[in-house]
Amino acid sequence: MEILHRHSSRLLPVLLRAKPDKTYPVYLPTRVPVSRPEFPIPGPYLTSRRTFSSSKVAKAGWLLGLGAKKEQNLPKIIKAGDPVLHEPAQEVDLKEIRSERIQKIIDDMIKALRMAPGVGIAAPQIGIPLKIIVLEDTKEYISYAPKEETRAQDRHPFDLLVILNPKLKRKSDRTAFWFEGCLSVDGYRALVERHLDVEVTGLDRDGQPIKVDASGWKARILQHECDHLDGTLYVDRMVPRTFRIVENLDLPLAEGCPKLGVCGTKPKGIEKVKESSL
Repeated sequence: MEILHRHSSRLLPVLLRAKPDKTYPVYLPTRVPVSRPEFPIPGPYLTSRRTFSSSKVAKAGWLLGLGAKKEQNLPKIIKAGDPVLHEPAQEVDLKEIRSERIQKIIDDMIKALRMAPGVGIAAPQIGIPLKIIVLEDTKEYISYAPKEETRAQDRHPFDLLVILNPKLKRKSDRTAFWFEGCLSVDGYRALVERHLDVEVTGLDRDGQPIKVDASGWKARILQHECDHLDGTLYVDRMVPRTFRIVENLDLPLAEGCPKLGVCGTKPKGIEKVKESSL
């Protein structure tokens, strides 16, 4: 998803643009075969929607990785249309997890995620069709979004997570609609319905079993990244008539579109969204 450190100046408020020396958060072009011994060294959101009339939201969203500086030794983010993003990824061989090749892929993903910056990235997004996801959300990233929005989204910081061969299980029927973005579909957002409570099991980078119980925004990030491993982009799940460029996030939603927030409720702060847009 789009979400972490540096952001394009076109998404930053005037006051933030005046500090070019500081980085701000955002998310996660040729296909690299799994069998190939060497992988290019370049850099999965999710960017959240600008639910309110503040450009800070676009900057603090699912994938805030727009216009980030490119580093010579970082892999490029693969864009929609490349087969690697639309086909199922392969599981990582258990015997290979601690190999230099797999560890390097993981390190590259972490670098790419933080350089974007974003809150999540999947291996296919750097051209590698393997089931590996990396995610991280920090207090700094969250601070760029309005507090009423982060409360409504149940968004909280969490440390770096590396999960290989993840398996996702829904833990409840509760769902919510929020705007998402993706580094692989740069510059656009759309409403996506996601489950609010999930469990993800898999292996950490040392090959040890890992289990993550998540709710709210963290659960959304996990679902977004696991989708990438199945060859699914958020645009495959979006509410069609909500698709828009980042600059139009504050425009009203089309008549008949679902309301933002938890289904069946109206989270605090969401009143600010014009009723005419729902």
